[in-house]
Amino acid sequence: MKIISGFSRPLGQLAQEARELEDAGIDIGATAELTHDPLLQLALAATTTERIQLMTGITVAFARSPMTMALSAHDVNSLSRGRLILGLGSQIKPHIEKRYSMPWSKPAARMREYILALKAIWACWYDGEPLDFRGEFYTHTLMTPMFTPRDGKYGAPLVFAAAVGPLMTENAAEVADGIMLHAFTTQEYVRTVSLPAIEAGLAKGGRSRADLQIAGAPFFVTGETEEQFDKVKRAAQNQIAFYGSTPAYRAVLESVGYGQLQPELNRLSKAGQWVAMGALIDDTLLDKIAIVGAPAEIGKKLQQRYGDVFDITTCSVYTGDAYSEGGFSPELAAAIRAAA
Repeated sequence: MKIISGFSRPLGQLAQEARELEDAGIDIGATAELTHDPLLQLALAATTTERIQLMTGITVAFARSPMTMALSAHDVNSLSRGRLILGLGSQIKPHIEKRYSMPWSKPAARMREYILALKAIWACWYDGEPLDFRGEFYTHTLMTPMFTPRDGKYGAPLVFAAAVGPLMTENAAEVADGIMLHAFTTQEYVRTVSLPAIEAGLAKGGRSRADLQIAGAPFFVTGETEEQFDKVKRAAQNQIAFYGSTPAYRAVLESVGYGQLQPELNRLSKAGQWVAMGALIDDTLLDKIAIVGAPAEIGKKLQQRYGDVFDITTCSVYTGDAYSEGGFSPELAAAIRAAA
């Protein structure tokens, strides 16, 4: 597996953090669209690195038109000399409509078309093909030399799509270069829902498993001391409860017999009862969603659960306010590599 680690330091320190991750042998450095623009962060990381791939995990696709995204991604890919992985996510309807003031409809079909639109734009810029993309959601039919990037030496970046539900997963497997499986998942859900959907999407696109990378980012609940372990455990319980409150994710809970928990988590979320929500994630459910154990055990448990599935995995431990070791857990990375 390739190992990915998230950036977590302030913008002014991110370039140095990227260099440190590269020096530590990490394969991919990643950003998420939270409090800063992820592509801007990767542009900073590109200035101090030479080898490490740079990934958005994720940037919100439906907050931007494909043309806007294509240009921003082009800039980072050119600046990094072809090292960008553009990881796209749909977000959910309330955020798209109420936070971004953008349209929402048929997210799985829209994501498939979004990726195809990106590829059509890049084919125009890099291969000289006429721009004539006409879809249900997006239309791109105008491109002149003035607006065509001239630094196209490195071509198009890889495009990954985040997916939970079977339709989004199938559509992503059909047209994307990779799939990012959600941290809120179980082995049962991956094997009974995600993998069959991936196989269906690959077949629809006339592709093989070798044409698609699968990235996983499971919760790791571990720690060198009891205090560290308890802090990470509480953070994982709270975050799992937050995800579990989303109706679209109920199927993940149902895969391990906890479907009845989803409405209660949703009710508590609407009442702002965040601590109470986390307390409902018992040890049995935590062990189904997270990989729990001492640092030395984590790599072996990861291999047993997902070794035949993941091509890329994280090595970060979520503590609720930041990622340990400035976004990178060297002990976890070593355990994962040792078990590979």
